Amino acid sequence: MEKLRCPPDTRTYNILISLHAKHNDIDMAEFYFKRMKEAQLEPDLVSQAEALLFEMDMKGHKIDEYTQSALTRMYIGSGMLEKSWLWFRRFHLAGNMSSECYSANIDAYGERGYTLEAEKVFTCCLEMKKLSVLEFNVMIKAYGLGQSYDKASKLFESMEAHGVVADKCTYSSLIQILASADFPEKAKLYLRKMQDAGLVNDCVPYCAVISSFVKLDKLEAAVALYEEMLAFDVKPDIIVYGVLINAFANAGSVKKATTYVDAMKKAGLPGNTVIYNSLIKLYTKVGYLKEAQEAYKLLQSSDTGADTYSSNCMIDLYTEQSMVEQAEEIFESLNRKGQANEFTFAMMLCMYKRLGRFEEAIQIAKQMKELGLLTDLLSYNNVLGLYSLDGRFREAMGTFQEMVKAAIQPDDFTFRSLGIVLLKCGISKLAISKLEAARKKDARSGLQAWLLALSSVLEIDYDDDL
Repeated sequence: MEKLRCPPDTRTYNILISLHAKHNDIDMAEFYFKRMKEAQLEPDLVSQAEALLFEMDMKGHKIDEYTQSALTRMYIGSGMLEKSWLWFRRFHLAGNMSSECYSANIDAYGERGYTLEAEKVFTCCLEMKKLSVLEFNVMIKAYGLGQSYDKASKLFESMEAHGVVADKCTYSSLIQILASADFPEKAKLYLRKMQDAGLVNDCVPYCAVISSFVKLDKLEAAVALYEEMLAFDVKPDIIVYGVLINAFANAGSVKKATTYVDAMKKAGLPGNTVIYNSLIKLYTKVGYLKEAQEAYKLLQSSDTGADTYSSNCMIDLYTEQSMVEQAEEIFESLNRKGQANEFTFAMMLCMYKRLGRFEEAIQIAKQMKELGLLTDLLSYNNVLGLYSLDGRFREAMGTFQEMVKAAIQPDDFTFRSLGIVLLKCGISKLAISKLEAARKKDARSGLQAWLLALSSVLEIDYDDDL
């Protein structure tokens, strides 16, 4: 390397230091460590650790199990699995490791996703007959991180045979693992075992399983587990209520969502932004204006304030009710904060168009183009429909060409608006019907026929590349 003028880096020195350390050549390892410092290279964690070990060995200091665990974790973090395993084996074979030390090593491998290595440490622990609940807990966690869900369950079931009693952490970890992996029925079995063992003193494990049922759209099972939780006198927290309220808001069930809102209030729990957002989504979906306004007011007064989604829901509700001033107020607020998105603008455009206020609608369309917020089919169709109704045929054609260039696939609504343009320009309904038939027979050639027809009547140059 020196002859080729390729200066060694930290990694180079680290390899040399580790190599000599492995062969107990302390002098050479220390030599390369000094060379690295002289080259003004900053030693990495591994190099510093090796240097520390040399110093401790030379001074006859004993390396304790906590130092061993830290070094194993460091080697794992550096991707030096072989080195980490050799280091672990050195202490394991010496027989001077505690239960806490085995647990720390299992956890170190498990957190990095090295499940097989974690298993090997667990097996060593079995050999030494030093098993405690700690080793089982970290191994179950490791299986969860490695997505080995059956192994996690089997390991739990084997605890009794080894004379180890599961604690709250064991149950909680396995329940969380199974619930997060979309196995709520399995998680529920362990939740009931945890309840029988008298280890449930809060609603956290119940919340994990309820959330899993909701995620899979099994609302009846979620409600049944909620009722079971109440029967055991376990108090729900704001997160449990939030999960159920959001679930029934998504399902459009006002009555059931309101039931949990009332229960939450009765329990003296204040709402949060998640719940307010869920309620706004629900109330705007079913057209409950007063209730939506109350929820939105609470959301505005919260620490985070109203987000774009909830504000859009309110604009949508106001446009349905033709409450222009209220919709404009929210729109302008979002616009000032730079939070108005494509959907926000599209709703305002539709509202103005429906009310026949074409000038305002045209201004919204222009802003959408200027801000680059014209990107999806719905927005293009809204703008096309506006231009065709307002007699702005050239703008309609230009928008259609932009749409084709952007590879946005037009639909029936698109061609309905373009048909209005052709009809108002004197093209017969029969000719338009033939264009539609040609499009449905062959989408590509049919599209070209529409572009050619529009270019001809509007006297606009036709781009052959479209």
